[in-house]
Amino acid sequence: MIRAFRLSPLLPFLALPLCLLLSLVANPLWANDAPKARHDRGDRIIFGSIGEASNLIPYLSTDSASHEVADLLFIAPLRYNKDLEIEPWACQSYQMDEDGKRILFQLKEGLRWEDGQELTAYDMEFTFHLVTDPATASPYADDFLRVSQFTVLDRYRFEVRYETFFARALDSWMNPILPKHILAGQDIRHTDFARKPVGAGPYRLKEWKSGSSITLEASESYFLGRPNIDQVVFRIIPDQATMFMETRAQRLDVTNLTPLQYLRETQGPFWDAEFAKYRYLASMYVFLGFNLKHPFFAQKEVRQAISCAISREDIVQGCLLGQGIPAFGPYKPGTWPYHPTLRAQQPDLKRAKALLAQAGFRDSDGDGLLDRDGHPFVFTILTNQGNEQRILVALLIQEQLAKIGIGVRIRTVEWAAFIREFVNKGHFDSVILGWTLSQDPDIFQIWHSSQAHEGGLNFIGYQSPLCDRLLEEARSTPDRQKRQGLYYKLQEVLAEDVPYCFLFVPYALPMVQKRFQGIQPALAGIMYNFEDWWVAKAEQRYQIVP
Repeated sequence: MIRAFRLSPLLPFLALPLCLLLSLVANPLWANDAPKARHDRGDRIIFGSIGEASNLIPYLSTDSASHEVADLLFIAPLRYNKDLEIEPWACQSYQMDEDGKRILFQLKEGLRWEDGQELTAYDMEFTFHLVTDPATASPYADDFLRVSQFTVLDRYRFEVRYETFFARALDSWMNPILPKHILAGQDIRHTDFARKPVGAGPYRLKEWKSGSSITLEASESYFLGRPNIDQVVFRIIPDQATMFMETRAQRLDVTNLTPLQYLRETQGPFWDAEFAKYRYLASMYVFLGFNLKHPFFAQKEVRQAISCAISREDIVQGCLLGQGIPAFGPYKPGTWPYHPTLRAQQPDLKRAKALLAQAGFRDSDGDGLLDRDGHPFVFTILTNQGNEQRILVALLIQEQLAKIGIGVRIRTVEWAAFIREFVNKGHFDSVILGWTLSQDPDIFQIWHSSQAHEGGLNFIGYQSPLCDRLLEEARSTPDRQKRQGLYYKLQEVLAEDVPYCFLFVPYALPMVQKRFQGIQPALAGIMYNFEDWWVAKAEQRYQIVP
């Protein structure tokens, strides 16, 4: 639900393109108020997750494992439909006027938190002030900080104003509403709510077994109607091979396949009869990110040299078996901000060696490793346990960099600790990670220098006055063509500075047990209508006892 950026432990099964413009018109009632089609209720769906959720307060967590759970617990004023059009969700209607600098929201009446209390505009006001409070230190505060005035007009209406046009304004209100009556007066960073949330979404938390599973149950009070599937279970299995075996044994219903599993290991009568496979270009990218406080990586020439030594095409073909596209920047191919002429860096070992020599590196002792001032050029690539694809990528990069005299160590860490103790605190030389992207091309939160702090999304510490200016101007520009040009320039800056080695955009390869009906692949992927999935009574495998 947080319509911003999420660090992904695995490839997502929800892919959302970045091709939306904001609509500056009043919006009436939408079709999401229509009664649900009558389908059989019951059964349980079991997802496999490499990473365990870290925190179910969406404004504090940056990992997709947490958001995949929280997305089913909370609601927001707005959301995207299957065609990636903005529609009211908790809102009855919204109206954007004054050249995009004022938005009036009308919440639906009768929305209920799981404890029976009514959800009102005062909850949205509380959420706004909570997220913008410096003590909260939310990595998502920036969107709300753009608001110059928040006003509750009555119990169900609130108005927000901006000093200048803000391109991501509507996206900001796709973020979840939190309950004032529960959280008021609490220290949001040290509250039981992080593991015992109370929401107003289609599901409610039933049980969280640390290191094992998170179980949700269908909400009887959800305003769009109780979901058809009684329970949703996220099983934490920190290894893709084990996850695949559990899927084959039919102890998992939904999993994300590796390219090898998709192409070769899920062929034949059993798989055809039991599972449906899907394939689409994901709205995410995988990268090798540098800690720019590291004495080696502080130099642009060193980062450029490493980029020149890496063959993205070899990674795509060798590690992804062709199920991806080499990347040069932070946007998805085919979307309007994607640069029309830039291409992924081609391997050039001669240039890589020259750049390293320019940076003062020599093999002074003849051991095959470059060194400078007595320090050998050896660094560690950190990534998360269980993601065999990223480990393969790290191994290939290790092999490629050895050709130019750089030594690479590889370390894997369990997902929650990886984010909490290493990424958020900047305790790494380099990382291989993936960003799941927002639908709007504004990437301020990742690249602006103001976000380069502990817990911020600019965890590599990138600071560029030119990048800052481009980001600030682009998010304040209503003209799409002009905004597009600014994002083109931004990609050129990133290609020159190489704060990341952008590696590839993968294909999402989800697989779902065939007893689940109602799956309708669309621009928004397959999970946008999850609350409407169902299983015929005759095919249900689990009887849920209240």
